Amino acid sequence: MARRKLDVRRNQAVKLPNGRTVRITVIHHPGAVIIAPFLDKNTVVMMRQFRPALNKYIYELPAGTLDPHEPIATCARRELLEETGLLAKKLTKLGSIYPVPGYSTEIIHIFKAEQLTLTQSQPEEYEVIETIPMTKLKVRQLIAQGKLMDAKTICTLTFCQWL
Repeated sequence: MARRKLDVRRNQAVKLPNGRTVRITVIHHPGAVIIAPFLDKNTVVMMRQFRPALNKYIYELPAGTLDPHEPIATCARRELLEETGLLAKKLTKLGSIYPVPGYSTEIIHIFKAEQLTLTQSQPEEYEVIETIPMTKLKVRQLIAQGKLMDAKTICTLTFCQWL
């Protein structure tokens, strides 16, 4: 089973800018990365991954949580290899997002991977993944059909100017 990297703090007191103090539940998260691996300017490698929390497969880009004291680019390269078997000669950080700022400290760092070499993927025991090269048209069709709903993936493709 996946090791837990989250710290849920219930009933945490927080002083607001208006002087009031409220009690909230916050999920403290170590941070994460997401990678858009491009085979060429017209083809990105997507994944169809089974997500146990949803009990179904979803389309998304490779992503993962930072290990303690791990540099974000190292995490991006590790996750790309683990989930897709791809090595990137060129890795560019495009930005960062807060996916759920209402209840989590998580920040996701967005990368674009290019000049790829295929090796052997090394998924974690709980990961069930199929990689699928996709064109911009196919990605847009998946969104229009309601089949691509992963927010971090949609944000990343926007950073890549694909949406």
